[in-house]
Amino acid sequence: MEERKIKSFTDLDAWKEGHKLVIIVYKETELFPQKEIFALTNQMRRCVVSVTSNIAEGFSRQSSKEKIQFYAISQGSVTELQNQLLIARDVGFLNKEPFKKIAEQTVKVHKIINGLIKYLKNNS
Repeated sequence: MEERKIKSFTDLDAWKEGHKLVIIVYKETELFPQKEIFALTNQMRRCVVSVTSNIAEGFSRQSSKEKIQFYAISQGSVTELQNQLLIARDVGFLNKEPFKKIAEQTVKVHKIINGLIKYLKNNS
């Protein structure tokens, strides 16, 4: 099996899958009521952008400890987004299928980031 060379944060699976999550959240929140633009819509977007931003920032850090810190913040943002998704679903802004699609992507991203953190802990 060929080993991939990681040269940029965009080469990380955590960032790639997180970026997919950003796109999905942005598209779905476009459909939220206009009155929510400065409330839940804005909060969800800021939160999902935080996921990939912290992955990018963690990648640029020199020590494993610093990298882990930023990746852990990213995981926290994923969990925060999961809570906001539940709210959006329960108030009727997200139907079953879009909710399921986003929720599954959050689980995927969380697991990948968790693997990245475990890798760094075991190899530092």
